[in-house]
Amino acid sequence: MLDDLNACVVDKGGTAVIAVLVQPRASKNGLCGLQGDELKVRLTSPPVDGAANKLCCEYFAKLLGCSKRSVTLLSGHKSRHKRLVVEGLSCAEVRQCLNQALS
Repeated sequence: MLDDLNACVVDKGGTAVIAVLVQPRASKNGLCGLQGDELKVRLTSPPVDGAANKLCCEYFAKLLGCSKRSVTLLSGHKSRHKRLVVEGLSCAEVRQCLNQALS
């Protein structure tokens, strides 16, 4: 599974960028696996007033064991296809954490 994560977790200028596909209004938060070159995640919040964006960043911060400030939205503010920037962790560390969460 770790090799599959190479497509959705890339290095941009020394920071890890995660390609995410968000499914809002799910029954519970969780990773679903890979869909194409993106990591699919289900979130309970609706896509209204940035609630899903905020929860997405918070969910990945908790999943990766870093502060909420460390995960920010790079692109996809009004789309289900998002790019998250993770400060302070290498791509290898991010892939390892995501791999553990998926297994």
